[in-house]
Amino acid sequence: MAKILLVEDDLGLQQLTRDYLENNGLEVAVLDRGDEVFSFLENNPIDLIILDVMLPGKDGFSVCRQVRDKFSLPILMLTAKGEDFDQVLGLELGADDYVIKPAEPRVLLARINALLRRGQAVVKAPEELQFGDLSIDKTSRIVRLKNNEITLTSHEFELLWLLASNAGEVLSREHVHQHMIGRQYDGLDRTVDVRVSRIRKKLGDNSDKPYRIKTVWGQGYLFVSDAWGM
Repeated sequence: MAKILLVEDDLGLQQLTRDYLENNGLEVAVLDRGDEVFSFLENNPIDLIILDVMLPGKDGFSVCRQVRDKFSLPILMLTAKGEDFDQVLGLELGADDYVIKPAEPRVLLARINALLRRGQAVVKAPEELQFGDLSIDKTSRIVRLKNNEITLTSHEFELLWLLASNAGEVLSREHVHQHMIGRQYDGLDRTVDVRVSRIRKKLGDNSDKPYRIKTVWGQGYLFVSDAWGM
């Protein structure tokens, strides 16, 4: 049974969400303060965290940044309706997905299950890709550039592996979004764009004129195989 940590200071909403998730086969622990999350995770095995933005003690963005620095578990942010800035900031800080409040329980459950399924993917055989100074090892999930290990979140690694596995081929936004997020691209969701931007930054790509992972206007993304030195 998957163990979920729900961090929500609205106690009524917290109880309703907890009851629904537990009735659908999940084990749920709850906190109502942001400054209690890190110590809880250090002492309790958790498979996924649901994190509200507005919390006493420490806001959800600060918690997300702190958690992502040490833990690789999926983070699902709860953001206010229409707050695009919150959604983008959460993704930039390492959240894996977001749900707009008030969250429809079935939608929340579907997002949770999608994140859990991706987190449970098993690598069956050693696989490694090499492009000049860049190496990507799927078995160990280690990325090195010029022999320096690059720290990626689990979903950043999966996105990089997807693009690099199709080096030289333009992958449509629709294809990448469906593969990474598990739902059809609606033309508005910036989740994948944010993750691509973060990967570029970590791999030393030019943010203004990317030459390693290109955005092909009107088509999608292109991983350039000969742009990595040597």
